[in-house]
Amino acid sequence: MTNELYTERLLLKIVDESATNEVLDYVIRNKDFLAQWEIKRTDEYFTYDFHHKILADEKHKIRSGDMFKVWICTKEAPELIIGSIALNNIVRGAFQSCHLGYRIDQNVRNKGYMTEALKKVIHHAFNKMGLHRIEANIMPRNQASMKLIENLGFYQEGLALKYLKINGVWEDHIHMVMRNTDLEIDED
Repeated sequence: MTNELYTERLLLKIVDESATNEVLDYVIRNKDFLAQWEIKRTDEYFTYDFHHKILADEKHKIRSGDMFKVWICTKEAPELIIGSIALNNIVRGAFQSCHLGYRIDQNVRNKGYMTEALKKVIHHAFNKMGLHRIEANIMPRNQASMKLIENLGFYQEGLALKYLKINGVWEDHIHMVMRNTDLEIDED
């Protein structure tokens, strides 16, 4: 399995428990900014032990093929995490699909980093992992995320009412999808 992917400006790397301090630094730096887009977090979430355990769990999910997750760094500062992208709930068999999650550091928004990183991860998902669908669920009020996903070629399949509990409130989400059309060609 590939542990690192590269783009023009970025390093996308799979990490394990040895990166707990770097991940925790990212999470704490972005605590207030990310709160509006994520589940309600307890104080325990912002501890070393909590993230050490999460990274260990994610390592096993990545090895088993249930998840693919990379942490984003710039090539100029490879020790500083500025975001993450995860392909979660990977289902094989007839489905060949996953859910996409991503987040970026508040201090590097609007620099094109997430677009650059997502293009690389999508390419990896379709061409190396053989996935057929990537699904992203986005709150209608998150216009920046909607614009990003639409610009990448995702299309809307519908609205899921009260789909996820975000920061303590059940939020509607727009169900966005990208398909790997190369896998849809029958090989008869």
